[in-house]
Amino acid sequence: MVERKKEFVLLSLGSNLGERIENIQKAIELLISLKVLENVKISSFYETEPVGYKNQPNFINIAVAGETTLSAEELLYRCKEIEKTLGRGTRPKWREREIDLDIILYGEHTINSNDLQIPHPELEFRKFVLVPANEIASSWKVPNINKTVSEVLRNCKDNSKVVKYGEN
Repeated sequence: MVERKKEFVLLSLGSNLGERIENIQKAIELLISLKVLENVKISSFYETEPVGYKNQPNFINIAVAGETTLSAEELLYRCKEIEKTLGRGTRPKWREREIDLDIILYGEHTINSNDLQIPHPELEFRKFVLVPANEIASSWKVPNINKTVSEVLRNCKDNSKVVKYGEN
């Protein structure tokens, strides 16, 4: 069997339904126990305003960085399976979620397929992704714009509220 190269990946996890923190903690446990990610770093928990559809509860968001031997497509499949396992319902875009796992960065790769866009296409405009990501991956380069996560955050025009959980 050929050993696949490990890639550094950055995920964004969020929840605004049910036990938000517990939902995210269970997702992290599954990412680790199912060997989706190893050498995991986890940001602080942040309470964030919803984006798009505003008439819903605030989210809890975090960033998770780690290494994977899965392809980007396999990683996406595993993230979707974890969402299903944790009871994510089917709703319109920008609506409530029991759990949401998004791939933000996958190594230095740029991927544009029907199912997957990496770097995440909304990264530059989402403070709820960038603030937690900056905490654990500030020097990571965003391949399509050749700036670090920290630089992207500095240039982000998003004014939505992103506060460390418990500090608001």
